[in-house]
Amino acid sequence: MGLYPEIEPYDAGKLDVGDGNRIHWETCGNPRGRPAVVLHGGPGSGASPAFRRYFDPAAYRIVLLDQRGCGRSTPHASAYDTDMSVNTTAHLLADLELLRRHLGIDRWLVWGVSWGSVLGLRYAQTHPDAVTELVLTAVATGSNPEVTLMTRGLGRLFPAAFARFLAELPEDARAGSGNLAAAYSRLLESPDPAARERAARAWTDWETAVASAPPRSVPRYEDPVFRMGFARTVTHYWGHGHFLGEGNDEGVLLRDAHLLADIPGTLVQGSLDPGNLLGTVWRLHHAWPASELRLVDDAGHDAAAPGVTDLLVAATDRYAKGAA
Repeated sequence: MGLYPEIEPYDAGKLDVGDGNRIHWETCGNPRGRPAVVLHGGPGSGASPAFRRYFDPAAYRIVLLDQRGCGRSTPHASAYDTDMSVNTTAHLLADLELLRRHLGIDRWLVWGVSWGSVLGLRYAQTHPDAVTELVLTAVATGSNPEVTLMTRGLGRLFPAAFARFLAELPEDARAGSGNLAAAYSRLLESPDPAARERAARAWTDWETAVASAPPRSVPRYEDPVFRMGFARTVTHYWGHGHFLGEGNDEGVLLRDAHLLADIPGTLVQGSLDPGNLLGTVWRLHHAWPASELRLVDDAGHDAAAPGVTDLLVAATDRYAKGAA
């Protein structure tokens, strides 16, 4: 099946969402088509033009945006004076509603990858009347155990890389069971530019080392602006329980899965995705009867993996026809 051909936006702009933030958005495909919004990963990765290709451009009005602090949105998280206190899950949910109303959309399909699946799930739980369907891949739920797994937990599988990851932290942060993302977040808020840069490099080196499938290289991590903004944003969210509130040790999104009861969804997951070690996507699927779970052998945490793309496109094609 594969992806649809490359297309360009027919409209774009920057929306003032308050707190000094302006988020970049674009629309592609059919202006009269079925609305769909794409939520990128990270947090802090920014939207990729490749995301446009998961939708039939004749059937969909495709909305992409760069969430606060990343991509073409301003101010960028790489700038030391950017206020991260106004970059939380609640702020991003409010931004989505402002954008939906700005574009004159009543309801839209929500497509999310990785962190975008966390944001998409919470958006659907808190604004169910605005969501027609969910299509999620590289699925996560933002629970505290997931953060522990992706830092301390994977250290047992990648001991050499983990030793390098810990080496950048002060001794008191390495010991015990403290939140390593929070410790890195503190380094990334240091007034010392050199300390911030070392922390950003160490964080992205760790993310590269624990990639679930080759190739284990991420060219955009070599861009110092992207690297700093990405590391600062990820650790800000991971270090604060993804701003999901009390109960995230058990998993807030899993706890509230019943709120998705009337929303059909498709979960496409690589069998080699490290998040599967906690059974998160399986638990989500079974707590959300209106969802379908499709597993892809030999794929990891990657929406562009062979097999994953086919299933994602098949899902958007099916929902374009109004089939759950």
